[in-house]
Amino acid sequence: MTDAGLIYSRTAPVGVFDSGVGGLSVLTEIRQLLPNESLLYVADGGHIPYGEKTPAFIIERCLAIAGFLHGQGAKALVLACNTATAAGVVQIRQRYPDWPIVGMEPAVKPAAAATRSGVVGVLATTGTLQSAKFAALLDRFASDVCVITQPCPGLVELIETGDLASPAIRELLWRYVEPLLAEGCDTIILGCTHYPFLKPLLRQMIPDSISLIDTGAAVARQLQRLLAQSDLLATEPGGETSYWTSGSPNDFKKILPGLWQSSGSVRSLGL
Repeated sequence: MTDAGLIYSRTAPVGVFDSGVGGLSVLTEIRQLLPNESLLYVADGGHIPYGEKTPAFIIERCLAIAGFLHGQGAKALVLACNTATAAGVVQIRQRYPDWPIVGMEPAVKPAAAATRSGVVGVLATTGTLQSAKFAALLDRFASDVCVITQPCPGLVELIETGDLASPAIRELLWRYVEPLLAEGCDTIILGCTHYPFLKPLLRQMIPDSISLIDTGAAVARQLQRLLAQSDLLATEPGGETSYWTSGSPNDFKKILPGLWQSSGSVRSLGL
């Protein structure tokens, strides 16, 4: 397969990026489903959080990072960030029309199918909730259910420090979850790739009967489908993972084992 003169092979890596460490939750699903693939991961930690940035700024970052990963020879791209997908996936696809690209979107369709009470809650960033893409999802899949949205400023920043269980994050998370429970939600969408890391804490706060839904596994399956369509699935074992960040490489490396159960060298992204 070719794109702008590049020839992709089965052994070429897959590029994955997020505003920070949240995309590691998606990387985990990709690694489990596609253990042979080599992965390139970029955390745009120097510009986090995306959720409070303007769409124009996010598009600029998306194109810059996509260009970097394309230049590294990535055979496919995964936007492991709901906010980045909402703002920038169209522009990336326009620039690289022949590149297999997978984006993220909140799991409105499966949540609408799963709810028994007819009330679905959404925990997400402000940027995701205000996007036209999210509004279109609601129009398409949630016309028959009540959707309660809850922006969660500050949550991403705490997760970025590796804080998954302190009193501070517990208090902040409860502030966002409690209104959803009060409205009778029996299904909660984790609409940011950082939030699956809080599932153990959330499970301490909510009844077992409430479903938590995210789209990491679905993204991994879509990547598998696109690679298979282009005959680009890696067939030999030995996939490695490389990391870059526009933030502090030392900070990223410090929290990597707790979120990814693996360590590795982290390079600085000069973008």
